[in-house]
Amino acid sequence: QVQLVESGGGLVQAGGSLRLSCAASGRALSTYTMGWFRQAPGKEREFVAAISWSGGRIYYADSVKGRFTISRDNAKSTVSLQMSGLNADDTAVYYCAVGRFLAYSDSPKPAKYDTWGQGTQVTVSS
Repeated sequence: QVQLVESGGGLVQAGGSLRLSCAASGRALSTYTMGWFRQAPGKEREFVAAISWSGGRIYYADSVKGRFTISRDNAKSTVSLQMSGLNADDTAVYYCAVGRFLAYSDSPKPAKYDTWGQGTQVTVSS
């Protein structure tokens, strides 16, 4: 069983940057796709970014492409999300998730992920 703990959320001004981290424990993640999702109040959970187990395949939502960067360190069992150029639309609770043997095309689908973290709040003030 994998456990995920996110950190790094907070309050930031529009145009600023934040770096989210997700630490995994309980199982080696070398075969897992790791993803970030977010959920704003009154909205459905939406895909942000995903990275394959090797780091060789990365998938971004169009809304964050060019502003966010996902990376992972399998040796440390962590995945990070560097966010820049933040705006009010990025305000949400951000969740880390892992899924095993995901096809690349399944990366944006929340139902394909097995384990989720508890989330970390990101608030962007305008």
